[in-house]
Amino acid sequence: MALAIFDLDNTLLADDSDYLWGVYLSELGIVDRHHYESENERFYREYKEGRLDIFEFLRFSLKPLKDNTLESLQQWRKDFITRKIEPIILPKARELVEKHRVAGDTLMIITATNAFVTAPIAELLGINHLIATDPELVAGQYTGEVMGIPSFQQGKVTRLNDWMKAHGQDLVGSYFYSDSHNDIPLLERVDNPVAVDPDDNLRAHAEQQGWQIISLREE
Repeated sequence: MALAIFDLDNTLLADDSDYLWGVYLSELGIVDRHHYESENERFYREYKEGRLDIFEFLRFSLKPLKDNTLESLQQWRKDFITRKIEPIILPKARELVEKHRVAGDTLMIITATNAFVTAPIAELLGINHLIATDPELVAGQYTGEVMGIPSFQQGKVTRLNDWMKAHGQDLVGSYFYSDSHNDIPLLERVDNPVAVDPDDNLRAHAEQQGWQIISLREE
């Protein structure tokens, strides 16, 4: 069975779940709206420009997990998934996932967004394997720190390699679908790299390399 790996934000989803989680918390007044939205915009811009300091961003994005109880966080997350995520799961993305499922491929999401936000999204899509940035949880409380290597840029390659060793998998016949130039390190490792509604930098690289380019948004 080949690995079929999917980026999440702006690939299977029509927006960025990490960014939307921040917007949601701001709307509820859980974080200071002006400050949080300003910083959220800055980090998102830096991500798209390929100059994001992932550890600075994670200190920012994981702070609400540290500052609130797990019970409250889980309640908010359930509402967030219903209101913000379910409406932006792309129908063509569901079709693509099902195509690989029917083919017998091993399905995986690999994302820089933290696992607290993304685990229920993977479950919604029926994808059992998730590699995400892991927030540290100690005695039922998030610490605001990261556990292990963030799955961002080259970190996605490292985390995937560790997963493959643990599960006896390899990249023979593998696919990786992504929208972002931040994922070029992993796209270069798989047998079938696919640029999905790519940003300008990834589109240029994909065209140069002769990679497949598809859209999950166009009719």
